[in-house]
Amino acid sequence: MVPTKLSPRHRDLKIAVVGIPGKWSSELLADALAAHTGFKLIIDLGEVSADLTNNRLIYRGQDLTELDALVIKKAATRYHPGMIDRLEMLRIAEAQGVKVFSSAEKIIRLVDRLSCTVALRQADIPMPQTLVTENLDAALEAVHSLGEVILKPLFSTKAKGMVLLSAQTPLKKLREQLFDFQKEQGFFYIQQKIHLPNQDLGLMFLGGQYQGTYARVNQKHAWTTSTETGGKYAPAEPQAETLAIAERAQAVFKLDFTTVDMAETADGPMCFEVSAFGGFKGAYDALGINIAERYADYVIQQLQATK
Repeated sequence: MVPTKLSPRHRDLKIAVVGIPGKWSSELLADALAAHTGFKLIIDLGEVSADLTNNRLIYRGQDLTELDALVIKKAATRYHPGMIDRLEMLRIAEAQGVKVFSSAEKIIRLVDRLSCTVALRQADIPMPQTLVTENLDAALEAVHSLGEVILKPLFSTKAKGMVLLSAQTPLKKLREQLFDFQKEQGFFYIQQKIHLPNQDLGLMFLGGQYQGTYARVNQKHAWTTSTETGGKYAPAEPQAETLAIAERAQAVFKLDFTTVDMAETADGPMCFEVSAFGGFKGAYDALGINIAERYADYVIQQLQATK
């Protein structure tokens, strides 16, 4: 429900959030939009039906093609290939004139880690050494060549499903680890583990404009900075070169809101990925910024500019 003390300024607009009902970030964004419009709706894509004959998109009796805009926060509770199909359905709403932030087609390019990496490397964005293959022998050779690597699922977030491997592991065990990963994931996405200064950075962009940076600081003995494994958010100030690279990286995809994951290493700044959805929690906890409110203001401004 919309809080009773809100004073909506744009009652003529109906803007829904594509997210997870009840989850903090989805609710935060929906409330920020409702503060402008008095309308609140969070759409679980898992319950959406696409009527392709009549070009309608139905969620709990609501035809989404009748809305003014959709703001995508989450496409699923966990990353998986089916997210691409869910996002494809939103193109029906776009074709019927509904403004989608960020557009489904742009986000689809980022959901798959390989698609994101290929685009970043084609733009000459510095990243850790990476090899992608389905060949187990090639994967084994890469581990021995790179020394210490992280196996990453093509569809994952917050380091879920990632595996740390070392060339020092006995050959038989290493081959078994690779086989088990391939059995579960299919593809090998192998990235050299780089030495971090106990943290990596999330640089936020809204409409292409830099908003601020937070750090994810790892806990002792943890090889990842993910908050899922105990990492903590902290305020951060990126080096000028780091910010310049992040600006170039996000510009490749032209999302309305995103976070660029970077690391400042002894070999210079490196980019890990550009987020398909962008996080709110780091800005909120580390910087005291409610980025959802800024995003809501941006969405309203963009809609007004197109009227």
